[in-house]
Amino acid sequence: MKLLAGNSNRTLAQAVANHLDVPLCRAQVKRFADNEVWVTIDENVRGEDVFILQSTSYPANDHLMELLVCVDALKRASARRITAVTPYFGYARQDRKTGGRTPISAKLVANLITRAGADRVLTMDLHSGQIQGFFDIPTDNLLSAPLLAADIKENYDRWRDLLVVSPDVGGVVRALAVASRLDTELAIVDKRRSGPGKSEVANIIGDVSGRRCILFDDMIDGGGTLCNAAQALVDAGAAEVSAYVTHGVLSGAAVERVEASVLKELVMTDSIAAPERAGDGGKIRYVSCASLIGEAIRRIANEESVSKLFD
Repeated sequence: MKLLAGNSNRTLAQAVANHLDVPLCRAQVKRFADNEVWVTIDENVRGEDVFILQSTSYPANDHLMELLVCVDALKRASARRITAVTPYFGYARQDRKTGGRTPISAKLVANLITRAGADRVLTMDLHSGQIQGFFDIPTDNLLSAPLLAADIKENYDRWRDLLVVSPDVGGVVRALAVASRLDTELAIVDKRRSGPGKSEVANIIGDVSGRRCILFDDMIDGGGTLCNAAQALVDAGAAEVSAYVTHGVLSGAAVERVEASVLKELVMTDSIAAPERAGDGGKIRYVSCASLIGEAIRRIANEESVSKLFD
């Protein structure tokens, strides 16, 4: 196999390469003076099984274009199979029409990746499961629940006394996957969204009094939802509140908002490169997903089952 890394998360790409003991493909992913993407593959990939590691995170449009141009370059270089490995799939929140004259951008991005020439997609914790159906090519959606549940067991003593909390009704299935692995109960925050990136807590379903709560979600963007939910849990009598999230988008003042919140800590995977302001010494901690992605790549290359990773 060959591993090709874009510029979105070189650290994760190198960690995946180290896990597989396969060097990253020699390539140049650069820009012209007007910011056009320019890609050159500096080694032979004819007949190879190539995996492109590129999250479509901020700046989303630039990283998406890098992915598309890399796919096209490999297609024209006669690669046998091209797999787009996007640990974080951008535009996933636009997965349905929310009103009149609005797009379904997640479907558009799926079409772009497919038409560019990708043969397969490997991603992790899609915002909604139906996005897999937007692709007309095989798509594997890895689950971070086993990885994050293992970290909870390792870092929280008396973890059976914990209470897993979904920050909204839509994330119940995702949170339940973690709760079942920890053999603990589940509570739900009834969140009402007043607009894009704006939400408020209306009610808490479940008894959180005296419990150590762990909020579990697929992503944190501006941080308002998680921080408001954490405050509501403390106001309802929770002993402490932490949060586990798959994708740390952390846009705007999200880091500062988390640091100033009642959260004990925020734990995320490294599917998105960490911003500089989320350094050591604060409430934010990262768990590497390189071994999970690397093992999935190995199984795809060997034509083995990926779903058995979560049995």
